[in-house]
Amino acid sequence: MCISLAARSLIAGALDQCSPLTLTSLTGVRHKSQGPSVEKCGQMRFLTAEAKASAGRLDGKLREKTLTLDTLNPQVKAVEYAVRGPIVIKAGEIERYLEEGGTKPFSEVIKANIGDAHAMGQKPITFLRQVVALCTFPELMDSPSFPEDAKRRARRILQGCGGHSLGSYSASPGVECIRKDIAAYIEQRDEGVPSDWENIYLTTGASDGIMTILRLLVSGKDSSRTGVMIPIPQYPLYSAAISEMDAVQVNYYLDEDNCWALDINELHRSYQAAKQHCQPRVICIINPGNPTGQVQSKKCIEEVLHFAYEENLFVMSDEVYQDNVYAPDCQFHSFKKVLYEMGPEYFNSVELVSFHSTSKGYTGECGFRGGYMEVINMDPEVKAQLVKLLSVRLCPPLAGQAAMDVIVNPPQPEEHTFKQFHQEKSSVLGALAEKAKLTEKILNAVPGIKCNPVQGAMYAFPRIFIPPKAVEEAKALGMQPDMLYCLRLLEETGICVVPGSGFGQKDGTYHFRMTILPSIEKLKVLLGKVRDFHIGFLKEYSGLE
Repeated sequence: MCISLAARSLIAGALDQCSPLTLTSLTGVRHKSQGPSVEKCGQMRFLTAEAKASAGRLDGKLREKTLTLDTLNPQVKAVEYAVRGPIVIKAGEIERYLEEGGTKPFSEVIKANIGDAHAMGQKPITFLRQVVALCTFPELMDSPSFPEDAKRRARRILQGCGGHSLGSYSASPGVECIRKDIAAYIEQRDEGVPSDWENIYLTTGASDGIMTILRLLVSGKDSSRTGVMIPIPQYPLYSAAISEMDAVQVNYYLDEDNCWALDINELHRSYQAAKQHCQPRVICIINPGNPTGQVQSKKCIEEVLHFAYEENLFVMSDEVYQDNVYAPDCQFHSFKKVLYEMGPEYFNSVELVSFHSTSKGYTGECGFRGGYMEVINMDPEVKAQLVKLLSVRLCPPLAGQAAMDVIVNPPQPEEHTFKQFHQEKSSVLGALAEKAKLTEKILNAVPGIKCNPVQGAMYAFPRIFIPPKAVEEAKALGMQPDMLYCLRLLEETGICVVPGSGFGQKDGTYHFRMTILPSIEKLKVLLGKVRDFHIGFLKEYSGLE
């Protein structure tokens, strides 16, 4: 066999320390060689590297690591994220133990800690998956198995992509036709309130957008450091982001006795107290609420926007659960629409960013990491800086952008695919409404547990009575009482929920957050186990019969 001069040069360059070369493995022809074999050459290199590593030892000790806990960014160490915290790690250990044949008083771990719909068994919306499949593998356009409605949307999305491929980068703010579809969706949702597509920015889930906007807002030192007002209880993304950016967390407490409503007097109290040590510049609202499941009234939203107007606060409205409203007397009101209805003085001046996502609603497509934000009244020079910041991460995943497009541009009544789409959507939301009611009913029947109505979102946040003896034991163990409670619940029943202390709560109160996503059958089992565990817990620590 003949090897070209170019090939010989390439081989010689790659293995320059092994000459002459044994070419058996490369040519199939054995050549005699005075030098080391390729295998020995590899060993020599390994030994050389080992010798160099040994030279780096001082007095038998390895050189010190550059990155240690002592040199780690202190803001990273300050970050906590309860939703995937110690309880979830422990749940994973128990799962592996059971898989390896270990025995527990239960046969499976039920993870009710996170709003991951598909992991809990929810089926994908067929039309959404059809469009994304067509975008991913356009050869399917020729298949009669895919409806023309889906093909039409997929073609439009692909025409907006570089090279007509979902594998290309998009512009940093997102694919233009998808941004236009989102603006049209917002106008329809808000009954004619205008939406400019150039104010729409696609994001990698809503979390990416929230982090990006907070980066723009955080500045100053000491008493001029940015204060970020967040609801308590809150979704831990906010406290984690505030810690990472070394901003100041400004808590305002939701009113548990009034179904977690937002109290304007509490906003004033929180703001005035914070002004003593920082500069509050932004207020964050989660509506419908996570972890609390409340849906804010229009009057409440008006009061928040008036407060933001008076105190010159930037408003961040987390609206990822806007499709998840179950209580018949509740309705989702977007902050943008309410702001518009308050008149030009407000609508043309209050700085507002609202967020949406593919991860929640009726689709539950968490893994696509799709989302968007709409930016209102941002200073043009700052908007240029926003675009610059977005360009650093190039663009959000195009599959997520395509999924977001289907959510804002679903089948219409006149289209062939509408019937199946409507049935699937109604089925998901109907089941969630049923499970919200069931959760409230069963938990409120348990002594020592009080659960507000789950008006929306995907979670219950019940208040639990923890006896003083258990509180003392938890403190002796160096943990929060509701952490002890949730660990015991996990160890004895296999149910994984998140302690309320991970979301924030008033001193002396204890809660846990659980998702209502499991199937009706599994949810009944879960709630029954919680009931039995809680009664046993009270007996153990209170001596109650």
